Amino acid sequence: MRLLIAPDKFKGSLTALAAARAIERGFRAVFPDLKADLAPIADGGEGFAESLGAALGSEWITIPSKDPLGRDIDARYAWIAEQQLAIIEMSEASGLWRLKPDERDPFQADTSGTGILLRDAIARGAKKILVGLGGSATTDGGIGIARALGYRFSNNAGDYSPLPATLDLLAAIERPANLALPEIVAACDVQNPLVGERGTARVYAPQKGADPHAVELLEYCMRHLAEVCATSFGRDFRDTPGAGAAGGLGFGLLTFCDATIRPGFDIVAETMNLDERIAAADLVITGEGRLDDQTLDGKGPSGIAQRARAAGKRVIAFAGAVTQTAERAKLFDALVPITDGPMSLDEAMQSAEILLERAATRAAQLFAL
Repeated sequence: MRLLIAPDKFKGSLTALAAARAIERGFRAVFPDLKADLAPIADGGEGFAESLGAALGSEWITIPSKDPLGRDIDARYAWIAEQQLAIIEMSEASGLWRLKPDERDPFQADTSGTGILLRDAIARGAKKILVGLGGSATTDGGIGIARALGYRFSNNAGDYSPLPATLDLLAAIERPANLALPEIVAACDVQNPLVGERGTARVYAPQKGADPHAVELLEYCMRHLAEVCATSFGRDFRDTPGAGAAGGLGFGLLTFCDATIRPGFDIVAETMNLDERIAAADLVITGEGRLDDQTLDGKGPSGIAQRARAAGKRVIAFAGAVTQTAERAKLFDALVPITDGPMSLDEAMQSAEILLERAATRAAQLFAL
């Protein structure tokens, strides 16, 4: 039997590669001679650079950068010299994981650290840059990357360096005259616009430390930023699907970097030749930490299942939790929760690797029948 094992990460517990190896071990306990093709995947979030970098044979470039609150850190991105291609995860420098829970401050956090990575890749001679959007600690509309690339911001008193807290004072933005940009593609797994009920402030800011009052202030700041950008550059991306990703960084890349937005999973699938690998498999296996309505909205396991079904292949998905929404969608031939007894969320996350391996063994036993 030939398996394609293509899980996403189990967030907070397992990388996609660790999950793939656990599933392989579980199946191999029942089918010792199986042929396993491991293809750990990602969408636009964490793991995007690692998955693509591994597929393309990249090296890691580590440079001094800034965390979401402007503190000095070292951050890295993947570099493929032969293609002059850089792969950046915005969460590497500007991610929520960089902050302790009591440090989350959406009025102060910005994407300048991601902008420093972009600037370094451009100076290195990148012809193309892929930027994975996801896991952000920020709601800044991309002003941090713009500052790092040399954009000038002004209020009624002259030049100033805005943060989300002071975007309501913004009057104009000026693009640097000598800014030369390569092709930049934002990899995004959500369709949220910048503003509105599904916008970045209302949907995502609460998990970054915003209370209801702060959410409304951030919504106003994002609207004001979009209006100033429309006046300064003659274009308005506030309603573009994906503009609200990563605290509005999708909007910032569109506006300040002339970027395009593509589904992150599509980029991964093309790079990793997933359609060919699915066609060669007898059974396709995927999974992630939680299978829910967000899974169905363009995330990696959903993409794997759709491509598997198009190829006439059966697909099994493992998850730490499976919601009724995912079950009713009938996208997968089987959904397998990995927990095998009563336990807390912390216990399940700490034991995710062995739980996943045991669940894979149980699934393999049933498959053998």
